[in-house]
Amino acid sequence: MKKLMPIAALAALSAGTLFAQNITGTWQGTLQAGKELRIVIKISRTDTEALKAVMYSIDQSGQGIPASATTLQGSAVKMSVPGIGGTYEGKLSADANSITGTWTQGPSPLPLNLKRATTETAWTIPDPPARLKPMPADANPVFEVATIKPSKPGTPGKGFGVRGRHFSTKNTSASDIITFAYGVHARQIAGGPAWLETDKYDLDAQPDGEGQPNDKQWKTMVQKLLADRYKLTFHRDKKELAVYALVVGKTGPKLTKSEGDPNGLPALFFRRLGTLPARNATMADFAGLMQAAVLDRPVVDQTGLPGRYDFTLTWTPDEFQFGGLGANTPPPADNAEAAPDLFTAVQQQLGLKFESTKAPAEVLVIDHVEKPSEN
Repeated sequence: MKKLMPIAALAALSAGTLFAQNITGTWQGTLQAGKELRIVIKISRTDTEALKAVMYSIDQSGQGIPASATTLQGSAVKMSVPGIGGTYEGKLSADANSITGTWTQGPSPLPLNLKRATTETAWTIPDPPARLKPMPADANPVFEVATIKPSKPGTPGKGFGVRGRHFSTKNTSASDIITFAYGVHARQIAGGPAWLETDKYDLDAQPDGEGQPNDKQWKTMVQKLLADRYKLTFHRDKKELAVYALVVGKTGPKLTKSEGDPNGLPALFFRRLGTLPARNATMADFAGLMQAAVLDRPVVDQTGLPGRYDFTLTWTPDEFQFGGLGANTPPPADNAEAAPDLFTAVQQQLGLKFESTKAPAEVLVIDHVEKPSEN
């Protein structure tokens, strides 16, 4: 006969289990990341009783970053913050008032111990930056102010950035700027002088009018700048090119729906070669970045996935990626803990697939272009 647990002991165990599982509320702790960063995590429950969390780094911003896959199994607490490529793992104390754990955002985990905050002990979360009013959709802006200067020799990498009404590039060639403005791969640019790819510039610009431009308006302004400052003219042609088609894998997508502004700009910035956190990004945004910065051929989005997503993709680049810079990254065979190659990582981490194929593609044939004036 099975021995039954005494009723009093069973009741105590049940109460303790329910108490331990109640991790909803506000948690806070300090992360030592070169400097002290105060971290606040608010945990609540969805309508289906699943756990959800929002993370705040209050010494950097008042902007909350949604977490995904927040779980409590026994005393083990886990959460993922795909928008910044971070994960947290910890152990809940017996009284459910503290969590001892580590924060991982890169190769080296950092200790992050959290305590349950009360009304009296809770840190103040600063107000997030005020959102700019969107620029009218029918507006046709130009850059009111634009400075173009040669980049410092030997500067590694390249970058495009938008902060509010401020647009900038670092260490970008005319070819880079054309691919951004027209959404094409470098292989879709024909003709033009050698300096189109070799001469690098830093660009700093602000639009006329009022409000926050959308993605199409930013690109239209860059197109106008190319015509004005680079004296760019071209004609369009069609050519069959080797491309990668981005499609959904057999097991379906593994992507987290973004809670960001559906009309806002995406955030896709490489933390280092082979680590790409993405926030509020469409599949077209992802395909566009991969063709512009990573792969050696155009990428066509054929996923059919609508909306915006938060995710982090981590892989080990090869010698054909990042314009050859991937050759500086050790291959997986040299390190048992190294991330997989790009094509494997896209399938395993995102549930997507790059398929190699050929397709007719638009080509921009350069008729005329000049080196830009600096002002």
